[in-house]
Formats: sequence, C-alpha cells, structure tokens
Amino acid sequence: MSEFTEHTEPFQSATQGYPPKPELLEKSGNALMRSILSLVLYAMLFYFLFGDIAYIAAILIVIIVHELGHFLMMKKFHYSNVKIFIFPLLGAFTTGKKQQVSQFELALIILAGPVPGILIGGALYYFNLSWHNETVKMLATSFLYINLLNCLPFYPLDGGRLMEVLFFKHNHVVRLVFGIISIMALGLLFLYSPIMLIVPAMVALELYNENKHQKIREYLSAEKINYHTDYKNLEDKDYWLIRDCLILSFPKKYGMLPVGNYQYSPLEAMIIQHVNAVLKVNLTDDLGVFKRIALILFYLVVTVVPLVFLLRNI
Repeated sequence: MSEFTEHTEPFQSATQGYPPKPELLEKSGNALMRSILSLVLYAMLFYFLFGDIAYIAAILIVIIVHELGHFLMMKKFHYSNVKIFIFPLLGAFTTGKKQQVSQFELALIILAGPVPGILIGGALYYFNLSWHNETVKMLATSFLYINLLNCLPFYPLDGGRLMEVLFFKHNHVVRLVFGIISIMALGLLFLYSPIMLIVPAMVALELYNENKHQKIREYLSAEKINYHTDYKNLEDKDYWLIRDCLILSFPKKYGMLPVGNYQYSPLEAMIIQHVNAVLKVNLTDDLGVFKRIALILFYLVVTVVPLVFLLRNI
C-alpha cells in the first residue's frame, strides 16, 4: 500500500481553505524481488496441491511469458511504474500508469499477453508431432489452453478487455451489462473449481464499486470538477471534494470520517488509492473502421484457428 506525507499546517474546516492534498509516495522496495517472491509462493502452493514439478514449471513459464508480453508493450508505450503482480492459484496481472492513452495502444497491450503464448504453444505443438515428447506436449497444451482461456470475451479476461476497448469503453451502461454477463459466464466456467469462483466474485465487487464511482463522476461533471487527470496534477480542492464524495458514497468504509472537515486521518493512505480509482485517464479514440476490423479479424484468427486445431486433435 502506498504511503502519504502530512503537511504540518493546521486546518480545521473548509472555511479556512483546502489543505494541500497528501503527497503520494511510492512504496519503497524492489518490485522485481516482490514479484519473484510471489512467484515462489505460487510454485509452492501448486506443488502442495498437485506435486508435479514439470506441470508446475510449465504453468509458471506460461504465466511469465504472458505477463511479460503486457509488461514490454506497456514499456514500449512509455507507461510508468509498470509492475507484475502474481496471485497464488488465481493468476497474475500487470499494471502501469499513463495519463494520455489511446484505444489502439490499449488494444495492442491487451493482445501482447495471449498472442505470444498462443504462437509459442502452436509452434511447440507442431514440432512435437515429430518429436513425440510428452513434456513438450504438456508445455504446448499449457500455453494454448491458458492463453485461449484468456481470450474468451468476458471481463476481466484479455478477450473481454479487448471487447470493452473496441466497442464500449465510453459507455457506462453497456459496460455494466457486459460486466453482469461476464460474471454469469465466469461463474458457469469456473463452477468446477470453487477457488476460481473468487474471480467472478471479485468482478462483481469491482462492478459494484465502479457503478458508485461513475455516479461520483457524474456529480463531479455537474460541478465542473476535473477528474480527467492523474493524482500528481489533481488540485488540492478537488482532492478534498472527491474525498467527501467517497465518504458519502461508502458509509460502511468511511462513515466515521466527517464531511467538510478537511483534516488528515489514519485512513488517508487508503483514501488516496480510492481517489485514484475515481480519476480517469484521457482516452483518445483513434480506432477507425479499418483498424477496428483489422483487430477483430486478428483476434479471431489467433483464437479460433488454434481452438479448432485443439478440438480436432483431442
């Protein structure tokens, strides 16, 4: 969790003006080391559950290649603070920061995760037709199955995120409906694995919070408060007004904090992260008809062709 520094000037109420917003400090430590440690924990849990070292190694290789695809593409587009997070049993995800982004960039970042894995899996599967090596076959199928699963058009899988970027990134109502459909689809998909039902549960929670965030943004728009900015450039006044909105919208979480009394609280580090969730990046719509069709065709080719091949060879 990020930390914050408090300014020492006393502020009692809004009548005295708005205090400087807390300064966001990135958590110290080596992000690479934390990722490695989480990867080790992931491997240990898999070993405890399955006991097959070769299978565990294959899964870890697939995850690393997948997330490195996202990571390197984010770096190419000059994202800052790019990190890979690995959650034992559930998978991994890559995050980064950039205030001015485009739909085409986002689409390429999303595709950079599953596409290399599908190509690697397909190549291994093809060469193994003459090698007849069971370990290579297992690695190939792991690359294909995991990355093809990620290409399913349901949020938060890469396929669902791509559909969102291509068709309804700006439409909150359609995104809400799509999120509900994704929750139901993932619930059915992971019904065989109770631990994986955490995924649709987390999507449901995210959807609930995002719906509240959108109502806050509508209020901010009506009050002409700029939320299309990053935390660094957020005005002090806007920070405290968004903070008030969060207190009113999430009473179970912040109900003990008074509205309009602008003083730092022990919850400020958590509030900073919540304010960040309300802020939106500046998204450029640079997907014309040709680019959109090309991306859809590419998505269909890299998913449908390998899937048909796998089904024919089961």
